[in-house]
Amino acid sequence: MILATYDLWAFVSDNQEELLDGLLNTLKVSAFAIAGAFVIGLVLGAARAHRIPVVSQLTAIYVEVIRNTPILVQIFFIFYALPQLGIVFDQFTVAWLSVMIWGGAFNSENFRAGFQAVAYRYREAGYALGFAPFSTFLNVTLPIGGRIALPSSINTYISVLKNTSLMYVIGYAELTTTSLNISNLTLQTTESLTMLAVVYLTLVWSLSALIRLLESRLALPESR
Repeated sequence: MILATYDLWAFVSDNQEELLDGLLNTLKVSAFAIAGAFVIGLVLGAARAHRIPVVSQLTAIYVEVIRNTPILVQIFFIFYALPQLGIVFDQFTVAWLSVMIWGGAFNSENFRAGFQAVAYRYREAGYALGFAPFSTFLNVTLPIGGRIALPSSINTYISVLKNTSLMYVIGYAELTTTSLNISNLTLQTTESLTMLAVVYLTLVWSLSALIRLLESRLALPESR
């Protein structure tokens, strides 16, 4: 056990610069993708919940396409197929864009369900106070529905973080790609995979803890 711990620490110590760069790239991709998935989910979820013509139908198609195709196919499509149409992105853009599109589709359903769960009497109260439909959404539906959608959104954000590891298929130097490349050169496979597991566990637990803290702060009065 002591020897295994030493080997793991030696692996990290010997390759700390490359691993740190890979970790930073993972964090950057995750931050872009999570922020984007939040915005996509909020806007398109609201459009579907309120059945806005055209936008609601297009959102439904987007959600079905993304949810029913493997994310690896989506990554390959953006990285390999779009350049055939004259649309070229660098590896970093493909990395955050692909997981953002994936997360946005799932998050739009999270928000749609949250907004639709808001009782109509609350919206009626907003109208009675003189709010216009958009103001009612901002002041009534969004604060309540957003809180309802938060628990299911947590799983989406965690999946977005974990799916950044799939960027090894396009050679983007995030943590998994960097670690596997080092492993191929040094043959330290056990140390490499153990380090990956520890880091991803730490990242996911930290993200979960932060969002759970936010959830507890934003909990509806009757659920506290």
